[in-house]
Amino acid sequence: MKKGKMVLTLFLTFLKIGAFTFGGGYAMIALLEEEFVGKRKWLTHDEFLDIIAIGESTPGPIAINSATFIGYKQAGFFGSLCSTLGVVIPSVIIITVISLFFDRFMQFRYVQYAFEGIRVCVVYLIFTAGLRMFKGLKKKPLTYVIFSAVAVLFITFYILGIGFSSIICIFACGSVGLCVYAYKSIKKPERGNE
Repeated sequence: MKKGKMVLTLFLTFLKIGAFTFGGGYAMIALLEEEFVGKRKWLTHDEFLDIIAIGESTPGPIAINSATFIGYKQAGFFGSLCSTLGVVIPSVIIITVISLFFDRFMQFRYVQYAFEGIRVCVVYLIFTAGLRMFKGLKKKPLTYVIFSAVAVLFITFYILGIGFSSIICIFACGSVGLCVYAYKSIKKPERGNE
């Protein structure tokens, strides 16, 4: 595919995803995976998981970070620029229009019902994306240990009403992963010397 056509395809794809995704970047993960891993085959499942991990751990919204990374991987600088613009434009337009009429808009009973329905759908989309990502992980003891520890901590803190930053969780889990990787890297040369 020519670069200009690829850039246009990226822009239109992210424009579509940005326009029809409610609930922010986490709700968008399932659509991104379906589009770029399942349908277009531009990314492997492992590459997609890496992009989501990087998008989550770098500053800024995950949707924009993911769009930028995917766009850059497919078509360089202009791919990342157009992907980012594509995912942002619908939100900017929708939020601008809603902000002009928000108070009057929210007085309508049917609008309130629609937003309640959208909230349920967003929870489902986020849960589905998380479940798909977990199923796609390599089944190693470390994966299960980290997942179980994080799940137990979040549930416990939620029940006890203790505030907990997801940033600390991401940093801690990344640190554990780096330590395990470093340990394995040190052990391999030692085994080779035996």
